[in-house]
Amino acid sequence: MENFNPIVLAFLGTGLAALSTALGAASVFFFKNEVKLSLHKIFLGFAAGLMIAASVLALIIPAFEFAEELGMNEWSWVSSGFILGGLFLFGIDLILPKLYQKFKEDQHAIQDELKPSMRRAIMLVLAISLHNIPEGLAVGLILGAAAQTGSPYALAGAAALALAMILHNLPEGAAVSLPLRKEGFSTWKSFGFGALSGVVEPVAGVLGVLLVGAIEGLMPILLGFAAGAMIYVVAQELIPESQSQKHPYSGTLGVMIGFLTMMLIEVLLG
Repeated sequence: MENFNPIVLAFLGTGLAALSTALGAASVFFFKNEVKLSLHKIFLGFAAGLMIAASVLALIIPAFEFAEELGMNEWSWVSSGFILGGLFLFGIDLILPKLYQKFKEDQHAIQDELKPSMRRAIMLVLAISLHNIPEGLAVGLILGAAAQTGSPYALAGAAALALAMILHNLPEGAAVSLPLRKEGFSTWKSFGFGALSGVVEPVAGVLGVLLVGAIEGLMPILLGFAAGAMIYVVAQELIPESQSQKHPYSGTLGVMIGFLTMMLIEVLLG
C-alpha cells in the first residue's frame, strides 16, 4: 500500500474506461451503409434509456450518498446541481446557433442555419462528456483518500468503481456514435465523437487525486449537474427525435433496451 502511486493508478483505471468508450463507439464500423430509419430510432431510444438510467443509478443516487457522508443537505445540493446542469445545456442550446452564425460570418461564407443534426451531435457528446467528468473525479478522490489513509478498502473501492466504469462505458460509446452515423456523419467522424466523449475521464481522474481535499465537498453538486445535463438532452433531443415521423415504437423499444442495459450493469456490479 505504501508504494502505490495514486496518480498512475487513477490514470490507468480511468484511461481504460476511456478506451472502453472508444471500443463501444467502434460498433459504428459494423454499419457500413446508411442506418435504416427504424434502426436509427432504436439507437436514439437506446441512448435516451441508457442516459436516464445512468443519471439515476450512477449519478443522482451516489450524489445523495456523497452528501450524506459529508453531512450536507442532500436535497438542496443535489437538486441545485441538477437544475444548474439543465440550465447549462439550455444555455448551450440557445447560443450554439449564434456561435455558428458568427463563425460563418467570420469565414465570409454563405449564411445558413446550424443543422439540427449538428446541434444534436454537439449536445449528445457534451452530455456524455459531462457525465464522465464526475465519474473520473470519483475514482481519483477514492485513490487520493487511499493514499492519505493507507486503507486497502479505499483502494479496493476505487478498483471496483473503475471496473464498473469500464463496463458501462461500452454501451455509452455506442450510444453516441450510432445516432451520429444516421445523422449523416461519416463512420470515422461518428467513431471519433464517440471516443472523444470518454477522453475527459482520465483527465478528471488525475485531477481528483490532486484535488482530493478541495473538491470532495463539491461532488454532490457535480454529480447532480451531470445528471441534469443528461436529462435535458434526453428530454429535448433524443426522445422527441426517436418518436418523430415513422416507427415511433422503435424508439420506445430502444429506450427500454437502453435503460435495462444500464440497470443490469449497475445492479450486477453492486
